[in-house]
Amino acid sequence: MDFRGGGGSSGGDHHDGGSDSHRRRKRYHRHTAHQIQSLEAMFKECQHPDEKTRNQLSRELNLNPRQIKFWFQNRRTQMKAQHERSDNCVLRSENDKIRCENIAMRQALENTICPSCGTTSISDDPYFDEQKLRIENAHLKEELDRISGIASKYIGRPIQQLPPLQPIHVSSLDLSMSSNNNHNFGGTSLGLDLIHGNNSSGLMTNLPLNVPTAGISDIDKSLMADVAANAMDELIRLLQGNEPPLWTKPDAVGRETLDLESYERLFRGSYGRLKNPNVRIEASRDSGVVIMSGLALVGMFMDSNKWMELFPTIVSRARTIEVISSGMMGSHSGTLQLMYEELQVLSALVPTRQVYFLRFCQQIDQGTWAIVDVSYDVPHQESPFSSAHKLPSGCLIQDMPNGYSKVTWVEHWEIEDKAPIHHLYRELIQSGLAFGAERWLSTLQRICERFACSMVSGNSTRDLGGVIPSAEGKRSMIGLAQRMVNIFCSCINPCNGQQWTTISGQAEYEVRAALHKSTDLGQPNGVILSAAATVWLPIAPQIVFNFFRDERNRPQWDVMSNQNPVQEIAHIANGSHPGNCISVLRGFNSSQSNTLILQESCMDSSGSTVVYCPVDLQAVNIAMSGEDTSYIPILPSGFTISPDGRDAGGGGGDAAASTSNGPSSAAATGSLMTVVFQILVSNLPNARMTPESVTTVNNLIGNTVRQIKAALNVCSDDGRV
Repeated sequence: MDFRGGGGSSGGDHHDGGSDSHRRRKRYHRHTAHQIQSLEAMFKECQHPDEKTRNQLSRELNLNPRQIKFWFQNRRTQMKAQHERSDNCVLRSENDKIRCENIAMRQALENTICPSCGTTSISDDPYFDEQKLRIENAHLKEELDRISGIASKYIGRPIQQLPPLQPIHVSSLDLSMSSNNNHNFGGTSLGLDLIHGNNSSGLMTNLPLNVPTAGISDIDKSLMADVAANAMDELIRLLQGNEPPLWTKPDAVGRETLDLESYERLFRGSYGRLKNPNVRIEASRDSGVVIMSGLALVGMFMDSNKWMELFPTIVSRARTIEVISSGMMGSHSGTLQLMYEELQVLSALVPTRQVYFLRFCQQIDQGTWAIVDVSYDVPHQESPFSSAHKLPSGCLIQDMPNGYSKVTWVEHWEIEDKAPIHHLYRELIQSGLAFGAERWLSTLQRICERFACSMVSGNSTRDLGGVIPSAEGKRSMIGLAQRMVNIFCSCINPCNGQQWTTISGQAEYEVRAALHKSTDLGQPNGVILSAAATVWLPIAPQIVFNFFRDERNRPQWDVMSNQNPVQEIAHIANGSHPGNCISVLRGFNSSQSNTLILQESCMDSSGSTVVYCPVDLQAVNIAMSGEDTSYIPILPSGFTISPDGRDAGGGGGDAAASTSNGPSSAAATGSLMTVVFQILVSNLPNARMTPESVTTVNNLIGNTVRQIKAALNVCSDDGRV
């Protein structure tokens, strides 16, 4: 940070005809990089230099002693502000924990059942419940006051605590748009006989049951450190070098692919290359500018929860199993972690790619970091669909002016497919686009733009009933929409133990369904049915995305709108692309005047999503006013659109062969559109899927696909009309 001196270099008088206070202006001095470096070095040794030291610095750096004095004052103020922000984050986290415990206690009091008689184990007297909550809250408040007192002594002033927990507002909205357990969609009744599903959350981070979470020996840690160091050396050579020619551009796009012969000669088949003819290699490199500082990116990459927030459309689950080395405080340099993640394509037809890996961060230079991922063998049950081995992959992050960063990304995989890839996704996956560097980088750029837009006020072009959202209200709306997208992405690949069941197979697509029981805050309690189908369209992804984004087209495809038009009554941009936005829609001639539609559409070079869910007017007003929206239950549905991979080159041979239910070799480049519906079925504990439920889901998806094709002038034989 460039601190400017407060004296010794003011200019002459400057008259503007105004008051005396504006007649004299100072000319500010901008320190050179050498001056700042020397001042920072002295600050590390002594934060309060005496007059002798300041005079010595003045002579060495050719600065006025007053400038030296003011620089140290500003630097101490900045450090104090940093500590204060850190303390406030700790207090905010503690307060959020209190809120969650309070809510969990409320639910526990409501649902506690005696195991012997089946009745509530405590008195139904509300006075008893209230007194218990008061006692617990008193203990929590004492603990928060104690932490606040410690923090206030440290920063020298009292800490402002967050406002108390607001009472929970029970939404009157029935997310299924019906008040009973049989939900109507365009006149069709949905009746399901339910089975008990696995517990599932909107952001599922479940690990396989046999994942080791502790007990790694010192010998293993030493071996991990050696593997990570070697992987880092290889990654840096892949990121920065191209001699001999390692990278080639197969087409006009920015991504580069690895020349395998040059790689083998240079690295001699490092990291146990699988000598198997069935193994294929995916290796790509891409670079771009990201709207986020390098240090902030590094911090998010090294946190598994924030890692999922950055890449909700790619990372379906992630967990840090153990921190092998914590590295340097503040920079994460030297941090080594054993992690697990599942990577996804947003379709029920593609299984997740599961991998255990080491993540190692190293600061290469001032403002430059490298982060490497490399597979590490951990005893576990492998995926039945593929064996994915990650060779040294990762990114180089370089700070740029104005809070930007340049990111160079490398993805390098060895894949052994144990089951055939679905014909619709064969070319997209075998070309390397599905899990390649371009997809990671474009997603990172879009999400960072989203973060940046949440910090800018005044980009709402419409208002809701005359209520223009404040900066806090806009951030609350963006947070609610982000949670909606996260839940949508996580439902496409259910957690361990849950599998999609094919309930119908038609000439053009197959419908798959899954049941799970949700008890998480922010989702409706009960059993939820997820249904999905993917269809190929001979239309460019941009055209399909524009069709869904335009609210005027909604009556043509939304079977739940009964062909009623909708109006966009609120609009928040969250990216540079005009289609990246959050909308609140209201239907005309609707019997549910208090029910609105929250929708987020987003697009980048790797694909796009349009996610929506019904919300009530009260919930939207709460978000617009900047209040907490974490308790508002949402159940999203939507669409994912991706390129079919035909223009990527390097496809899988017969992938372009003519089929009755996919693209032919003579067909134009098209899109893969996945339709996903989530339906709250019931809170019944036991049942199973019935033929009636299968028919209902098939009709819902079938009608939606037919109406979309009719609106886009696509024939049933996948040809243009």
